[in-house]
Amino acid sequence: MTESPDRTPIPRAFFDRPVLDVARDLLGRTLVRTSEEGRIELRLTEAEAYAGAIDPGSHAFRGRTARNAVMFGPPGHAYVYFTYGMWHCLNVVCGPEGEASGVLLRAGEILTGADQARARRRSARTDTELAKGPARLATALDVALSLNGTDVCAGPDAPLSLLHGTPPPPSRIRQGPRTGVGGDGAPHPWRFWIADDPTVSPYRAHQPRKRRLDSGRTNA
Repeated sequence: MTESPDRTPIPRAFFDRPVLDVARDLLGRTLVRTSEEGRIELRLTEAEAYAGAIDPGSHAFRGRTARNAVMFGPPGHAYVYFTYGMWHCLNVVCGPEGEASGVLLRAGEILTGADQARARRRSARTDTELAKGPARLATALDVALSLNGTDVCAGPDAPLSLLHGTPPPPSRIRQGPRTGVGGDGAPHPWRFWIADDPTVSPYRAHQPRKRRLDSGRTNA
């Protein structure tokens, strides 16, 4: 990483490409969150691709719903969803309008605004843990459903925006299966990360959720 990342806004054409290309190319870019509390800037170190209708792991695999409608819209917009009844996750829509695909922003390094991130992520033991995982990233940046559909190409003063930053050399990019994805989508090596970066989240294979029964037992 250089001392002065490129602050040129990323154009919409960057996102109007195949989702695997976008996911890989987002590494090293600067994500900016602007709010009344100030500005936080984060260097992206990990991302996952989700390819819509051809991807069993994607929210859009079975078609358009009220929840995933943003994924079918123009590229370069934020898709925010709520999961497990407690966490938000931030994605960026890719590809041509009408063909849903997106990149989950999984982890990053806080460059500026660390005090804000620490206040929201009090359980983080070090700054490298502030945005180490998609739910942590969204919490640190105060990303909620109100930001669903935000245009990340609207400029650095928008609530969410992406700047050119400093992409890593190809030799530092790694690729492997996505975290927590089960079923037919599990083998896809569509997770990308910067090698040896301490902010990258650990890989975890899919674990089926257990349902609680009336007797208090659980059943897989």
